[in-house]
Amino acid sequence: MKPHQTVKYAVNVNQFTHLDDFDGMIEFVKTAEANGYDKCRFIDHIVGVEVEKHPSMVYTPYTHKSNFNEVFVLMGYLCAMTSKIKLVTGVLGLPQRQTALVAKQAAQIDNLSGGRMLLGVGLGYNEVEFRALETDFKKRARRFEEQLDVLRMLWTQEVVKFQGEFHDLDYVNVNPLPVQKPIPIWIGAGRTENPVPPDKVLERIGRKGDGWCPLFQIKEGDHTLDASEQEAIRKVADYAREAGRDPSTIDLELGYFPIGKSKQQIEDEIAALHELGANHIHIRFKVPTAREQIDSLKWFRDIIS
Repeated sequence: MKPHQTVKYAVNVNQFTHLDDFDGMIEFVKTAEANGYDKCRFIDHIVGVEVEKHPSMVYTPYTHKSNFNEVFVLMGYLCAMTSKIKLVTGVLGLPQRQTALVAKQAAQIDNLSGGRMLLGVGLGYNEVEFRALETDFKKRARRFEEQLDVLRMLWTQEVVKFQGEFHDLDYVNVNPLPVQKPIPIWIGAGRTENPVPPDKVLERIGRKGDGWCPLFQIKEGDHTLDASEQEAIRKVADYAREAGRDPSTIDLELGYFPIGKSKQQIEDEIAALHELGANHIHIRFKVPTAREQIDSLKWFRDIIS
């Protein structure tokens, strides 16, 4: 068996935030499941921002004109329409949200789907969103770390007693508990224009993540990730060992853009990503319409079959 045939493939509905085509998005998810994709990722922004009013804001392709379906409601809607594909927040701005509510919502999706929930989380990057949600942008990293612990407690314990810097849980619980105890938490990190996260973020992933999904990608003319991205992967493994963890238990999902490439190039590049430790590949289609997105699912499946 070729190495890339052991890889699990994910897709996302990000392009549909720019399209007024809800039915097309639903068809995309159903088609992904029918064609054997392992998971589908759903973008999370609670509010959109009119970026022209905020010239100093960090660049984002998503604005007040983007279509942001509430991620947990959407996944709940899809639970009854799907039976195999995993449903992934890709990624949830965790520090913007109440932790116990996230635990409750994710547990509900996990139960409705029969254990197909995967929680992808990130720090968030847009201070304007944080203000709109009445949360503290500057404290988001410390809050995020504590949230990871609290989520896992709420998903595994009958009753939780915990007091930290940001949480006061006085013999409370979420019931019913999820099918998965706990639900896997994957950490997203980096920005498209600056994909390699700082060492403190890599250390957090190695210490606390069940998996991670950086924005690394093979650049035009290359056949594998560049040296800085490969070094980041090694650092996460080193930090995991320092924390007493087995790095092989931390999943790595890398993004890949296949459009315009030959079958041989796709096979070689996916094998190269697999060699770097990625058993999960996030396939991204740079095509503008719902029909092209859906057709691309079938095209790529034929390529790797």
